[in-house]
Amino acid sequence: MKNIIRYALLFGLFFVLQVFVFNRLELGYGAQIFILPLYLMIFPFETNVFVLMIIGFILGVSVDALSNTFGLTASSLVLFAFLRPIVFETFRPRDGYDPLKNPTASDMGLVWFLVVFGVLFSSTLLWFFILEVFRWGETLLVLRNFFLSLIASGLVISVSQFFFFNQRRKK
Repeated sequence: MKNIIRYALLFGLFFVLQVFVFNRLELGYGAQIFILPLYLMIFPFETNVFVLMIIGFILGVSVDALSNTFGLTASSLVLFAFLRPIVFETFRPRDGYDPLKNPTASDMGLVWFLVVFGVLFSSTLLWFFILEVFRWGETLLVLRNFFLSLIASGLVISVSQFFFFNQRRKK
């Protein structure tokens, strides 16, 4: 019950931050900051993929409704949730995942987090920008937006991992 309340509060926090803070920032050159995939990443390892896809869809549609992105966020979060167990299995430690740990940098290590989240986040961002532009002639625009958003979002997510999800600091 405690975890359900925690994830519900985090849902609200990520929603408010994305809609009312990060979507309002004008970084220039098509760069945007996306923090929503981090919300799906921090769920426990054994979370059912269908539950994650439903949560991602609800979060994405909620953000899309206030951002006029017409399902782009929802589809990219559903893709993230779908790919999460596949990527987790690919980068699974030899002994498997510890059920007491979460997929955060403090629990799994910085290198594991950067690789796994980087693969998932890159695929999500690329999907988002391909669907946003939806023209082959604009490949350079998609790549520019992708790389600039990857850098901007990566900085924000790294800071959040260091300050807010660092379990070692709390002990």
